[in-house]
Amino acid sequence: MALSHETHGDGPELVLLHGVGLDRRMWDRCLPALAARHRVTLVDLRGHGASPAAAAGVSLAELAADVGALLSGPTHVVGFSLGALVAQRLGLDRPELTASLTLVSSVAGRSEEERAAVARRQELAAQDFGAAAWAAVDRWFSPAWRAQDPELARQVLDTLLANDRASYLACYRVFGTADTALWRWLPRIAAPTVAVTGERDPGSTPAMSHRLAERIPGGRAVIVPGARHLLPLECPRELADVILTQTGSHAESHPGSHGSHGSHAETHPGTHGSHAGTHPGAPTGQESHRS
Repeated sequence: MALSHETHGDGPELVLLHGVGLDRRMWDRCLPALAARHRVTLVDLRGHGASPAAAAGVSLAELAADVGALLSGPTHVVGFSLGALVAQRLGLDRPELTASLTLVSSVAGRSEEERAAVARRQELAAQDFGAAAWAAVDRWFSPAWRAQDPELARQVLDTLLANDRASYLACYRVFGTADTALWRWLPRIAAPTVAVTGERDPGSTPAMSHRLAERIPGGRAVIVPGARHLLPLECPRELADVILTQTGSHAESHPGSHGSHGSHAETHPGTHGSHAGTHPGAPTGQESHRS
């Protein structure tokens, strides 16, 4: 399936994948920093934005294959939420195309209670799509952030409400279930991988990012203090730092970035203790090393 997409900048290839119900515009605040050092492709996933509709029963493998068809060689793949699941599947199915993976606000290994909560949200979306969209905005925006940037909250709500309902429900089913099927295969991901989420994200929790870092060989986790789910919008500078560190293109300043949550905490799995340390070009955090 031919996806609607656009490219910006020059340098090593990097692709940005959005979350369910959103579109490629969610990366606008990160784009200037990333396009200063990469050739960035922004994609509308199947069933979203200007791309073709998603049929009932669409699979994660199909969503990943759509993205793979756009890529001509090794690419740094950055996925948010549903896009992070697509990135993981792309890393498994097309390892030759994945130079690195940055998994932003990704779910992993949901508990029974967490799976039930997602199922209830999908049922609400099927019965009252407007109420489901409002509930999503309430989860994603803290009262303080919403008061500070009410127009952004309105834009996110408008994007959700503009979705084709059948496509949204088809893709939300993938988002709600695909992490279970992916779990057993994660140790086969060969691309260097970082999982990053907000400290206060109630759905893509810090525990999930740590699970991904432990499950994927050589993986690491980064937790952004004080942030919720929408890292590309809430703290684009911090997220751009994580992405550019992962791609090896980090620099001290990034043009066009917004917002600040300060330093973040980074951990590496498989350790026997930890110490404070730094990576070249990366913010200081609590770091531990694989033995």
